[in-house]
Amino acid sequence: MTKTLIKCGWIVSMDPAIGDLRQGEILIDNDRIAAVGRDLQAVADEVVDASDMIAMPGMVNAHLHTWQTGLRAIGCEWAHGEYFKYLHGGMATRYGPEDNYLGNLIGALNQIDGGVTTLNDYCHNITSTAQAERSVDALEDSGIRAVFTLGAGKLPPEREAIEPFEKRINPRERVEKFRKGRLASDDRRVTMALGVAGPHWAEMEPTRINLRLARELGLRSSTHATKRPELAVDPRGYFPLLDEGLIGHDHTVVHGNYLGDEELKRLVDAGVTACATVQTELRGYAGDPLVGRVRALGAMPSLGVDVEPRVSGEMFREMQIALLYALSVCQRENARDKKPPFQVVPIRSREALAWATIGGAEALGLGSQIGTLTPKKKADIVLLRGTDLNLFPVHDPILSIVEQANAGNVDTVFIDGIVQKRGGKLTFSEAVRRQRMTELASSVERIMGEAGYVPFGR
Repeated sequence: MTKTLIKCGWIVSMDPAIGDLRQGEILIDNDRIAAVGRDLQAVADEVVDASDMIAMPGMVNAHLHTWQTGLRAIGCEWAHGEYFKYLHGGMATRYGPEDNYLGNLIGALNQIDGGVTTLNDYCHNITSTAQAERSVDALEDSGIRAVFTLGAGKLPPEREAIEPFEKRINPRERVEKFRKGRLASDDRRVTMALGVAGPHWAEMEPTRINLRLARELGLRSSTHATKRPELAVDPRGYFPLLDEGLIGHDHTVVHGNYLGDEELKRLVDAGVTACATVQTELRGYAGDPLVGRVRALGAMPSLGVDVEPRVSGEMFREMQIALLYALSVCQRENARDKKPPFQVVPIRSREALAWATIGGAEALGLGSQIGTLTPKKKADIVLLRGTDLNLFPVHDPILSIVEQANAGNVDTVFIDGIVQKRGGKLTFSEAVRRQRMTELASSVERIMGEAGYVPFGR
């Protein structure tokens, strides 16, 4: 058993029973937080001097298509429908096992580098068991805590005509292989969930079959809700699934910008969690992100990055934009209703940090394990340098984290009590990382070429 004592300048625990501490200490015992407080008088194998740093819970990226890492920024200026045309209908169909491995590895390392300790890898381009295996290999090799959300793959147009996505059922044999094999335990660092197309993208019967499979195998499930009701494959939306009890606390709806008030309330009342990917949604959706509507119903949203081909993969940016946009909606609605100006800020910065930590943990079914710096929870801890020029001087660590910080301020990252970043550098082998980055660049160059996609300047 190894004990590590972190002597912190500031501690933002996100646990109301502990609060925020100035000059506090965190004791790590193996993979768990053993104590948080002042002057713990603890005997430790290692003492970390973080007297000029802010300690915070590791952030949770609750929705990322990590396999797309190598295609960063190519679609920032794509017009309506071009994401599906170029990426899903073209490039995604050219990915093989090693392509997924490289995207997932570099993508997961980037998340750690930016202060994310838990990632929901929504892997929805899987067309073979080998491709899924290598995707999981990459998550494990990176050292991140992850939920591998296994989805149905993207097929070439000629196969889509025979096996249309709206009728697709997750292959039972593949799902069972992972759930009864290497991802059978929910106590390991990489666990499993099931990606389901859902009523916006699939007919109701395949959706029912997929959700029943998830329930049968004890898996959480997640769906994308991205279409206006009249454009959904099944315009009834989630109502039949709610009526039949097929979704509840074990399900997360992603996006949901066009969900009606009644449908959203029923989802929240049933315990379904909501994940907003605000950067992506502001770029391509006419409906407001769900953050404000979910919190108005008494629930907590989670946040995710979604697609790095279109937006930044940095969770600090996602959190900041989510808060700013939610505040803007509050101001807009307040003016619309001809109410007097707010005398108290309607959404505090601490709440936004909760969306990026506690909300994500709950959406992934990990709320008892991560999300706060609480004794007995996993030692997933991030240290930010308070002496960096963009943060110094620190007056309120919450405001520094939410309003000012970026990935460059992340000095140290613990996951499961293991140091994955120290002194601003990943502990992952630099030589291996550089080699894998070279391989990733070659991988996506080939994929874009095969798909006939010509990026800027080529």
